[in-house]
Amino acid sequence: MKTDALTQYIPTLEDMLVAHERIKPHIHRTPVMTSSFLNELTGTELFFKCENFQKAGAFKVRGASNAVFGLDEETAKAGVATHSSGNHALSLSYAAGRRGIPCHVVMPRTAPQAKKDAVRGYGGIITECEPSTSSREAVFAEVEARTGAEFVHPYNDPRVIAGQGTCSKELLEQTDGLDAVIAPIGGGGMVSGTCLTLSNLAPGVEIFAAEPEQADDAARSFKAGHIIADDAPNTVADGLKVPLKELTWHFVSNHVTDILTASEHEIIDAMRLIWARMKIVMEPSSAVPLATILKNRDVFAGKRVGVIITGGNVDLGKLPWSILRSEERSQDARSL
Repeated sequence: MKTDALTQYIPTLEDMLVAHERIKPHIHRTPVMTSSFLNELTGTELFFKCENFQKAGAFKVRGASNAVFGLDEETAKAGVATHSSGNHALSLSYAAGRRGIPCHVVMPRTAPQAKKDAVRGYGGIITECEPSTSSREAVFAEVEARTGAEFVHPYNDPRVIAGQGTCSKELLEQTDGLDAVIAPIGGGGMVSGTCLTLSNLAPGVEIFAAEPEQADDAARSFKAGHIIADDAPNTVADGLKVPLKELTWHFVSNHVTDILTASEHEIIDAMRLIWARMKIVMEPSSAVPLATILKNRDVFAGKRVGVIITGGNVDLGKLPWSILRSEERSQDARSL
């Protein structure tokens, strides 16, 4: 299916179910964890779907694997290509490596080194671009033309959305009586997959999206009723800098209850809280849902809420709370 046709096809429940069977040999069925401390703190029963324990360290391996292993042999020979700030890049590289085909990736030069190293570790071939949507799309056009590889968009692709929907399918199977599910939103691939699955299998469950205040184009789009795209937002949640596209907007506009936002400090505090209390490694983007729950306790009070921790690919040499303290010390010194 050509790129234009792909962006016009709305994936179905059957697509998600087929995707789950296709990718099972290549993914983990990640655990659901709980924390009595966080339950008491938020007044909510929280069920954390831990995709930080997923293959390649992120949920995106689900969509990437579905796209790669769904290719016919002739198309697969030229390999796959994408543009990504990190997790989709390394997930597609992982899936391509499992199938034994090339993977070409355009990444911002500012992407975390840990993610660049992971891409190369899985055999991905990186071409760097400037940290803006316009730059990554322009550089990618050159790479795509040169290689002839199959474009697998990080989120505006029905194969990817169907794959991401398998996460919520597992969450429903692992928990009982959820009232809501919340996931981070950037381009909207995970949220769209969540909408696809829940609207069909559990239509009574509310779907919330969580976004950084400094990259809140999805929240503004939701309120305006049309896509508003920021070109180069700046946030610690590096996986949430990209804008919605046509396919993901379809799911967000039709099925999401609300999009909530959190500040940089709130995101970092939530990330540190999960590290300290749940003893699990997660990246800043994954902390945004808890940050918004803490900020909007009245919205979630008394409910059973599934929280999707989307990934754990963090640069351990640049933990955000250490950087924040350093910046604050510098500001204090300048004020003397």
